[in-house]
Amino acid sequence: MNNGNLFKGFEVELFTGSQNNHVGVSDDIEKTFTNFVKEPDNRNVEYITNPEKDYKVSYENLLEPRINLRKWLNKRDLTIIPSSTLCFKHNNQFQHSDKNNVYHQFIQDNYGISIATSSVHINLGIDNLDKLFAAIRLVRCEASLYLSLSASSPFLNNKLTNNHSQRWIQFPKTPNNVPFFNNHDIYIKWIEENIQSGNMYNIRHFWSSIRPNGPQRPYVLDRLELRICDYVSDINLLLAITALLELRVIHLFENLETLDPSISSKFSMDQLTKICDQNEINAAQNSLDAELTHWRDGKKMICREWIKNILAELSSTAEKLHMNHLLKPIYKVLDEGNQSMKWIKQYNEGLSVEDIMKYAIQDMIKSEEESI
Repeated sequence: MNNGNLFKGFEVELFTGSQNNHVGVSDDIEKTFTNFVKEPDNRNVEYITNPEKDYKVSYENLLEPRINLRKWLNKRDLTIIPSSTLCFKHNNQFQHSDKNNVYHQFIQDNYGISIATSSVHINLGIDNLDKLFAAIRLVRCEASLYLSLSASSPFLNNKLTNNHSQRWIQFPKTPNNVPFFNNHDIYIKWIEENIQSGNMYNIRHFWSSIRPNGPQRPYVLDRLELRICDYVSDINLLLAITALLELRVIHLFENLETLDPSISSKFSMDQLTKICDQNEINAAQNSLDAELTHWRDGKKMICREWIKNILAELSSTAEKLHMNHLLKPIYKVLDEGNQSMKWIKQYNEGLSVEDIMKYAIQDMIKSEEESI
């Protein structure tokens, strides 16, 4: 499988707490585990996996830190909460993980508790800059599809919201207006101007659905970072979403003339910016049932059908790279609904948020035990 594959790495954010309360212990976790770091709000922690081409290795890299953290949490009668928002009843006070961190203080002062969410960032290694920015353009146009597959945040403060991804609705996308980048030089100039003007506090303060990443941003870049996905507790589904993303990018590289939006869309880049931003909002509200606007011709499509079309388009590439089996969880989500849809159904049938999370936590533990 590895010959034609790209390197993949993950940044996984988690909420910790009890069966009915969010409990912040990120400082202790960071001191205990070398592969976990604090997020600005103490109820969040993050671990990062090494880049790998092999999906089996990625599976282990995603699973092992979670199992080790769970063992540590169990001793404190705590657990991992699979929601991407603060689903249990809570006050709106920001819980500092590091009061001496100036950047964290800036985040609290400007955004407050709206940034207290969890997600998975998927990184694909692409060291050719022209290909990297072409991939960023296409994936941004289709970012709403990945959000819809991953949606897992219909609750906030013990209540059902009107959104399948409350996380993406409330998270403060920054800067407000992110253009499509035609090349690396334009991207560098845009970053420098936004930091100089104060729109961005620093290079990390670029919170959009997708962005270039690398060892020395914005100057040295070597990967695409998809940031839009909610937290995905099912590792097989997360790897399926990653496989879909990887196949789409590989297929793009083989068909740049027809798949790079800067070439094949009837819209200007400014028009595409508005279309894609609205698609993301629609997907956050209704996920797989959302009506979206296609970046190529403006045709209205139901999200679920758009994903099916892409899967069909990628079938030969998937077969060539022996990746068809990796996509199976996506077909299951298309048939049965994503995590948010299942939780909303349970809520409407009379289960409380606490009951729903209790069962979701049990499912996580069961899947981990079966994987050992």
